Amino acid sequence: MIAQFFSRFLALAGLACLAAGCASAPSRFYTLNSTAQPSGLPAVTCAIVVGPVTVPAMVDHPQITVQVAPNRVEEDELDRWAEPLDKNIARVVAGDLAILLGTTDVATAPWAKFGAAYQVTIHVERFNSLLGKSAELEALWVIQEPTGGTNFVGHTFAVEPVNSVGYEPLAAAHSRALAKLSGEIAARIRAELADKPKSGK
Repeated sequence: MIAQFFSRFLALAGLACLAAGCASAPSRFYTLNSTAQPSGLPAVTCAIVVGPVTVPAMVDHPQITVQVAPNRVEEDELDRWAEPLDKNIARVVAGDLAILLGTTDVATAPWAKFGAAYQVTIHVERFNSLLGKSAELEALWVIQEPTGGTNFVGHTFAVEPVNSVGYEPLAAAHSRALAKLSGEIAARIRAELADKPKSGK
């Protein structure tokens, strides 16, 4: 009887410890944010839609993937992105472009009735996270006129340092890298608009 009592006691204690452990380790959610600063240039007058955005399969899930060795990555079950990464990137770039171009006429795809003059599609080739070290972004992007105008293909590579350990500084570094991507896209859109009177479009 005593042995059975202690067996049940230990089993219940184990379940209690497991439950307490789960309760004391909730998931933490992180988001990317627009960090671009106004360019000081005149506002544009055209509408822009951002998306679709594609990301590498290695990072296309809620868990944050970090590079721990040249050929090894790890996923953290407790530290997660607050929304799908492709949607978050589209939203951030749209927000950055609104700031850089001085317009509120920026939306994320799909937006069938938006009537955009330009659509920006983004293919993220690299989205590397090195805790306490850096955030790396490499992307190909295309600016095209939905009416069938000329396409422009661009390439951005950005590395932002992370000066402290943790996922929040890492997310902030990725946001800064996306601001650089947005800056290059915004500059190209301005160049396209400047060329239109000359080309007669």
